Amino acid sequence: MPKDLKTIFTTEIAPKLKEELGLKNVNAVPKVTKITLNVGLGTYVQKYGKEINTVVENIGKIAGQKAVITKSKKSISNFKIREGQAIGTMVTLRGKRMYDFLNKLINITLPRVRDFRGISPKIVDKNGNCSLGMKEHIVFPEIDADDVMHIHGVEICITTTANNQKEGLALLSALNFPFKK
Repeated sequence: MPKDLKTIFTTEIAPKLKEELGLKNVNAVPKVTKITLNVGLGTYVQKYGKEINTVVENIGKIAGQKAVITKSKKSISNFKIREGQAIGTMVTLRGKRMYDFLNKLINITLPRVRDFRGISPKIVDKNGNCSLGMKEHIVFPEIDADDVMHIHGVEICITTTANNQKEGLALLSALNFPFKK
């Protein structure tokens, strides 16, 4: 039976990171705490109207759990937004689903991106978190490209317990993130 990413992390990756970062305790090793998938519906709602349910279903398929519709808190006339209007959809993944999604992202989805040459290490911020934007949601294997009416982007935020950019890069590199050399 193949190991999942969480058991690989606890048995193999965490001890290596402990040595590499010079930490005294395995519990001090940075970990991934959550992954958030987000889609902004601003221009999508203006162009296509009430078809936001297809976007919510697509994100639900990608994440493996139901997506939540985010609504505006107040009206902004310059952006043609009214209070209570749907402006986005999001999913927060934790636990087993988070590790399953991370494994799928690294090994299946990113290699499917057109003209993929690796991810820039600059996407890891000073707190060790990673934000990755994808222009097309059809690179995910759950989405059938023949059934897609409109292409939209997906933002993926990987939140870690790393204290700085160096620790965040070390964690993501140990998880086999395809960074540019």
